[in-house]
Amino acid sequence: MFDTIAPRYDLVNRLMTFRLDVRWRRATVDALGLPAGSTVADLASGTGDLCVDLGSAGHRPLSFDLSIGMLRADRSGAPRAQADVLRLPVRDGAVDGVTCGFALRNFVELGPFFDELGRIVRPGGRIALLDVATPPNPVVRTGHAVYFGKVVPVIGGLLSDRAAYRYLPKSVAYLPEPAAMLRRLEAAGFELVERRLLSGGITQLVTATRR
Repeated sequence: MFDTIAPRYDLVNRLMTFRLDVRWRRATVDALGLPAGSTVADLASGTGDLCVDLGSAGHRPLSFDLSIGMLRADRSGAPRAQADVLRLPVRDGAVDGVTCGFALRNFVELGPFFDELGRIVRPGGRIALLDVATPPNPVVRTGHAVYFGKVVPVIGGLLSDRAAYRYLPKSVAYLPEPAAMLRRLEAAGFELVERRLLSGGITQLVTATRR
């Protein structure tokens, strides 16, 4: 089951990142390493920010989200469809790549999602998955924990659904251990699986190539 609560995007884009998300999205698109003209599905696409960056890089983005409200707010101009990202209306091996931003922690299980990525991405295609992380440096980790766990829910609650903003910091704990996550991607048919920390470790970028 996947949660596409709208405040998730507001929080990541307005409160936690202070526009660092622009650099993170560009890093995500660059990490695909695909030639211009590639068809890339952006999953849990929200308001279409990643689709904009994909289009700017010369790719052909496709926007998929379970929330019709998010799709209506998408101003990227990319073709879009309301869909469960565990059962996408896409033929086997039909896309060159996949991106997904700040959504992995909302899955009950990542295995079925990775399997679906393995189904729709062609051999040699690439995926780039961006999400939050726990900084390895203890000083950075402490400061991040205070801001992300205490300040963000208070400010976010003033702007939108208080319960949703309280949920977001807790949702980070739902991600599996990095090594287990990478192994599961390999089991789904991917190779050259890598995990890179960004901005001192407050976000992570997972990339892989379809075998």
